[in-house]
Amino acid sequence: MTGMHTGHGHDERVEDRRYLAASLGLLLAFMVAEVVFGIVAGSLALLADAGHMLTDAAALGLALLAAWAAGLPARGRWTFGFGRAEILAAQLNGVTLVVVGLVIFVEAVRRLVNPPDVEGGIVFIVAVAGIAVNAVIVWLLSHARRENLNVRGAYLHIATDLAAFVGTAIAGLLVVATGWDRFDPIASLLVAGLMFAAAYELLTESARVFLEAAPESARPTEVGEALAAHPGVAEVHDLHVWTVTSGFPALSSHVLVDPGADCHRIRLELETMLRDRFGIDHSTLQVEHVGVSSGLEIRSSARAS
Repeated sequence: MTGMHTGHGHDERVEDRRYLAASLGLLLAFMVAEVVFGIVAGSLALLADAGHMLTDAAALGLALLAAWAAGLPARGRWTFGFGRAEILAAQLNGVTLVVVGLVIFVEAVRRLVNPPDVEGGIVFIVAVAGIAVNAVIVWLLSHARRENLNVRGAYLHIATDLAAFVGTAIAGLLVVATGWDRFDPIASLLVAGLMFAAAYELLTESARVFLEAAPESARPTEVGEALAAHPGVAEVHDLHVWTVTSGFPALSSHVLVDPGADCHRIRLELETMLRDRFGIDHSTLQVEHVGVSSGLEIRSSARAS
């Protein structure tokens, strides 16, 4: 059995936290600037957008906190450490995307029915500034490990915000060019759709981890067949494959080997095969000879069924 915390993994988590912290700092600076210029200019549009940026800042802050917690060592009752804090953060970010998307959807429908006057020029300027800032943040987060569900949650938050600003900029230009105010809510509906799609991905993947489903890279049927096909193995049962947190699959199983076979050698070979073929570094294998304890009866009943 191998442990969860390796030096390489620790370095990757530190890098993730650096990118998240840099992104959060840039986002907060832009948000403060929006508030200042919004007050000076008396622009409600700027202040409203600053409020929207606050939700993104909260998402990044939550992701940063979860990344820090995931780096804490296992201790006491927390034998797997705190890695699932990242999965919880990803799930909360998914819920946030749903809530924000619903708010945008309802407001967009209301504005389609009764479109207010839209200052297309102000909308365009704010959107261009938002595109610039979010593009830099997306670039920063693209260097972090997006296979990590927590990082991907933060990334999707900012990526959908970038798409929102692009849509808003186009809508602002169209409003200026045509005077048709409904371009603004139409763009908002498209943005809400992107948010729902991103939320679906985060919520379904985080739910799989919480429900301890096997990862796509290690389907139980394929893993069981690979174990059973190993030379010297007579039977495999009580096989469990699950995901502790992003990038940390785990396995436990009872393996019966032929009489006279070297249990220790076969266990080491199976652990190596699981690591190389399925990416499972954390495995617990109970290896016994056929006929030990209740193994013979289990084998016989399994074949009879």
